[in-house]
Amino acid sequence: MEEQIKQAQLETANRIMDRAPRMIWVTLQKEGVHRYPGADTDPKLATGDWDDVSFLGVPHRHIFHFKVWIEVFHNDRDIEFIQFKRWITRLYDQSVLQLDYKSCEMIADDLYAEIATKYPGRAVWISVSEDNENGAFIQYNTTQPVTLLKI
Repeated sequence: MEEQIKQAQLETANRIMDRAPRMIWVTLQKEGVHRYPGADTDPKLATGDWDDVSFLGVPHRHIFHFKVWIEVFHNDRDIEFIQFKRWITRLYDQSVLQLDYKSCEMIADDLYAEIATKYPGRAVWISVSEDNENGAFIQYNTTQPVTLLKI
């Protein structure tokens, strides 16, 4: 009887493992210059008080930190993460994607569009931060292929 219980528990565990969502993730860093257009003139931002962020209106440097998760469909290197990281890095090195003058959310959206083109129909989560201090996290969850329109 105890062996039957153990076998049933193992079968349940295997069913759960077979259906479990799987993600791999990579991290990278890129230097970039950006600015928040209008931060130096918008009275909500250029307050002249403790919450003044008018300095964001001029170009300033950051090290942007990325953590990118992508859905995989099996355990045996569906996407090899070192190759995935190198591919993302090349998007910036070859100026396919640009960091300059964009918010963290805009940077994540641009990166997602490239990932969804190469790896359609996968959930992708992207975290982008400035100097690993403040940033954005966006979950692009999909089970349907994504069609991107080029205008």
